[in-house]
Amino acid sequence: MNEQERRFTRGPVEVRAAGESRTIGGYAAKFNALSRNLGGFVERIDPGFFAKSEGDGWPEAMARYNHDDNMLLGTTGAGTLRLAVDGTGLDYQVDVPAARADVFELVERGDVARSSFAFYTFEDDWGMTEQGFPVRTLLSGQLVDVAPVNTPAYLDTSTGLRSLAERAGAELEEVRGAAEDGQLARFLEPKPAAIVIDLKTSESGGQGDPHPLLAVRQRRAELMRRRTF
Repeated sequence: MNEQERRFTRGPVEVRAAGESRTIGGYAAKFNALSRNLGGFVERIDPGFFAKSEGDGWPEAMARYNHDDNMLLGTTGAGTLRLAVDGTGLDYQVDVPAARADVFELVERGDVARSSFAFYTFEDDWGMTEQGFPVRTLLSGQLVDVAPVNTPAYLDTSTGLRSLAERAGAELEEVRGAAEDGQLARFLEPKPAAIVIDLKTSESGGQGDPHPLLAVRQRRAELMRRRTF
């Protein structure tokens, strides 16, 4: 399994219910929306990315403020975190405990207004946008947590670049250098087709027509053999 990754969504986190429940929620991820520039490439999330996690019942998925283990807000196992996938993306609702009333208040006041999610990638794909910019598509993976965050930017893209390096058969440091220079597109250019010289014999058992260059060499050799000094 790859290293854990984190991304954020432009969708807001908001109060879903007040009073005793103190429920907040929002979209932790949105499908098919291009991300910001992640350092030489952008990403989008395929609608099937969470299918395995959802099919398995969201095992051990959590909600944590700023992805902090010490700021647990709820879990799917306890039913205090509820996840749903729709045509837009991954939506979450979490019942904030009384001990985290400050997080609820920060969301209620609008001080915390963004969401994020942590995940492992099982499968991805690389291509180009219509504008010719490298794009990584996240195809399948495992959800780790969803999180209301006050600092959404998280540009650790080492796993994505490692994926591209493996795809292109290149060294990771070479790909990292190309990302810094804005030259990742060269790893996505189609490779020229190999030229195959067919020297198979014909159905009659005789030699088929040789490659033109080979024919010239054979003719030259025959002339040299016949030449007298």
